[in-house]
Amino acid sequence: MSNIVEELTKTFPEFSTELKSEIVKQGRLMHLKAGEVLMSIGGEFRTIPLITSGAIKVMREDEDGRELFLYYLRPGQTCAMSLNCFMLSKPSEVYAVAEEETTIIALKAENIGSWLEKFPDWRAFVIGTFQLRFHEMLSTIDGIAFRQLDARLLEFLKEKAAVMGTKTIITTHQDLADHLNSTREVISRLLKILEKKGEIELGRNKITLV
Repeated sequence: MSNIVEELTKTFPEFSTELKSEIVKQGRLMHLKAGEVLMSIGGEFRTIPLITSGAIKVMREDEDGRELFLYYLRPGQTCAMSLNCFMLSKPSEVYAVAEEETTIIALKAENIGSWLEKFPDWRAFVIGTFQLRFHEMLSTIDGIAFRQLDARLLEFLKEKAAVMGTKTIITTHQDLADHLNSTREVISRLLKILEKKGEIELGRNKITLV
């Protein structure tokens, strides 16, 4: 099993030797199973995750329990929402769940503030994280406001396939409906249309991108 030094060197080569040394002292490796919840809505951020392998899915949820997919966290990234909530001393406004078997380096949240002044590369990493998520959030808003649901559905399938490293996605129509804040009937109808267009092939609880 790899150790924290190997994970850092492999996934965060841009970090300085000094920053890596501090992460090794303060962080710990965590291995998450697929479906394991990393953070729940209303929870307190005690750790900040650095993703080294796998993928974390970040979601929002309304008062009725309906879900809205926001973005994936991939290797070499961290969660802007967790950084923001910790800095503002706010509880989590999202929940995060492992999309597949995932390894993270869990950092003690109280350290990250002082690191912004101490390590320029950490400051650049945090700023880059906020910039990336800001653009992704704009893309999500644009998709909801301006794009048809079939286009959003196909884009989501492609992104999920890229994260999982396969063209065949194991999922249900209800799961897709939950992620896109729609209904199973609408998603099923759109999937059949996409299949007729030759974009996908449907199977039992699986979808293959063509």
